[in-house]
Amino acid sequence: MPNTLVLPKNYTALLDEVYKRASVTSDLTGDSAMVRAGVNVNEICYPQMSVTGLGDYDRNSGYTSGSVNLDWKTVKYNYDRGTKISVDAMDNQESFNLAFGKAGSELIRTKVAPEADAFTFATLAGVEGISKAEEATFASAAEFLTALIEAKNKMDEDEVPEEERYLYATPTLLNGVMALDTTKSREILSCFAVKKSVPQSRFYTAIDMLDGKSPSEEAGHYKKAEAGKDINFMIIHKPALIKYDKHIANDLIAPANNPDSDSYILKYRKYGLVDVYKNKVAGIYLSHKA
Repeated sequence: MPNTLVLPKNYTALLDEVYKRASVTSDLTGDSAMVRAGVNVNEICYPQMSVTGLGDYDRNSGYTSGSVNLDWKTVKYNYDRGTKISVDAMDNQESFNLAFGKAGSELIRTKVAPEADAFTFATLAGVEGISKAEEATFASAAEFLTALIEAKNKMDEDEVPEEERYLYATPTLLNGVMALDTTKSREILSCFAVKKSVPQSRFYTAIDMLDGKSPSEEAGHYKKAEAGKDINFMIIHKPALIKYDKHIANDLIAPANNPDSDSYILKYRKYGLVDVYKNKVAGIYLSHKA
């Protein structure tokens, strides 16, 4: 997609930027030590363990024999996205280095972070076996609070550890509960290790990743899928997640090192995985609208 640069007539120190917040799912990235390379280069393996239960103890023969089963499950990387931005050296100079100087931070803030969040939530929402509430549109903060208690009850019954439960909800819902400022609301919110608001524009059960090449997709990024639903909230037990970035390339190439043109080049690529451990699907709870 070609650049659109308007040169300034009067320079001001302030840049008119799009309002965007940083990634809200970066703290879900797990320990890379828990995975190892698979047989193929586009795969990783993770350990899955189970043990047999107790049996009757016999005073003559002693203990019953138990066993440990350790399997290595293989999953493929499911995220491989990138872009290359090129800015002519003179365009950059005549825009007082804004054209290229701010391009990297603008890319990370307005495109990379929102897409990483949207991909994470949509991927988790599509995992088979996670806990799901009935479709609902909450008319009040009190209704949302009731739904949170139901979600907590479900995870408690499923024996999901209380530690490292992260609550993600739309700003409207989360701010509404915080505004109640009641003993009940404070108690339920205190049950979560992390509480973060997620803009609805990143919070869908399914998204379409735009390829950046096809007609109507030249701008890249993502959009809500036709079958996607607006998410109300999601509770994530962090240890249930496999969120791993195998490779991130964020390179700046000066015109002197560009063999093709007198231009600055910014290259960005992210290659990784978002998935759920198969024995821990109960660690994901989803509520979405109809």
